Amino acid sequence: MMYDCLFPYTVGGAERWYRDLAERLAADGHEVTYVTLRQWERGERVDLDPRVRVLSVGPRMGLYTTSGRRRILPPLVFGLGVLLHLLRRGRRYDVVHTCSFPYFSLLAAGLVRALGGYELVVDWFEVWSRSYWLGYLGGVSGRVGALVQRLCARIPQRTFCFSQLHAARLRDEGLRGPVTVLRGLYAGATERPEVHGADPVVLFAGRLIPEKQVTLGVGAMAIAVARIEGLRGEFLGDGPERDVLARAIVDHGLQETVSAPGFVDSDVLDAEMRRALCMLLTSRREGYGLVVVEAAARGTPSVVVAGEDNAATELIEEGVNGTIAPSADPQAVADAIVRVHEGGIAMRESTADWYARNAETLSLEHSLALVLESYSVAPV
Repeated sequence: MMYDCLFPYTVGGAERWYRDLAERLAADGHEVTYVTLRQWERGERVDLDPRVRVLSVGPRMGLYTTSGRRRILPPLVFGLGVLLHLLRRGRRYDVVHTCSFPYFSLLAAGLVRALGGYELVVDWFEVWSRSYWLGYLGGVSGRVGALVQRLCARIPQRTFCFSQLHAARLRDEGLRGPVTVLRGLYAGATERPEVHGADPVVLFAGRLIPEKQVTLGVGAMAIAVARIEGLRGEFLGDGPERDVLARAIVDHGLQETVSAPGFVDSDVLDAEMRRALCMLLTSRREGYGLVVVEAAARGTPSVVVAGEDNAATELIEEGVNGTIAPSADPQAVADAIVRVHEGGIAMRESTADWYARNAETLSLEHSLALVLESYSVAPV
């Protein structure tokens, strides 16, 4: 397994996926090495199943800039570390399973694989559009990033995606061979949730980075509170946009209506998610949108914002387990919140039914089974 992050030292859907996959493989009796960058203090025991060998191929480094963007140096260091490790030890492995991002490690794995040896399995959580690359890194750097992504797509590999959006983009990038779309990343219960009435609370939960458009949610709340009596907002999470969120709350005069306490523990998040009117996902970029599934597993519908880079919309059945705001406009998002409110207990019941119908496919176990099965198939 290769990823430059490791849960719980960094938190995200990909981190959880690779940790769960590594531990599942080890539990099934496989010899597993997790190759990553060091994110813990020297001499500290790594928080992972002891049957999984953890190998750091680079020093502890800050992965993000103060603005929340990925720094360039850590991926380069990780890619070099992966290259050196695989040149020395690559023939020991039957399978090298890696995330496409941050790309340089995939380039290294593809280069060494060409010398013979392991099967290369790659997960593509996202495939960025050219316009997103240019907006994220600027003209020259953005073009280089788009080129590196295309080169990675053309490496011979067994491929998994987590949305139809990014599977289609990957084919457009020149991938040869089939793409398997995995629909499940949720590790919780699969039975139909018990449905209760909701409190008038709009819940946001996530890392506060620019892509999450948290101020859009605050702007929508400023409109929605005038239409729904007693409506309140809870914005849970932390990150580089924390101060921006705090200013937006003050600018809209919502200090008595909207709270932003930072990260909370899992029990608190579970309770808040169960009682919320809706889960608010204002992201303009999502490779999957796990929080939509987590909310539905508790009978809570979601509000998602449409966008060319937002695959979370694939998880919404309009009017059943939530609704999609057609644009990143506060009025459009407020209207979506009102639609969920007007849906009342009927929408909570239909959300629970939607989850019950799709729970098996949405489960982490289902995706893990497909991936493990792929290891026994002849290499591409």
